[in-house]
Amino acid sequence: MARTSFLYRTDPAVMDALKRWAGDDLRSVNAQLDFLVRKALRDAGRLKKPGDKK
Repeated sequence: MARTSFLYRTDPAVMDALKRWAGDDLRSVNAQLDFLVRKALRDAGRLKKPGDKK
């Protein structure tokens, strides 16, 4: 799968919380953001769930 990079700017307090959360889940900050965005997209019906045919 090809990856695309982009710049993400956020408040330092948000970044600190994200770093702690990622560490708690044994993920990098990048992997945590990817996980959260994918989950939000699936929950909103904007991304297929793994294994969906449609």
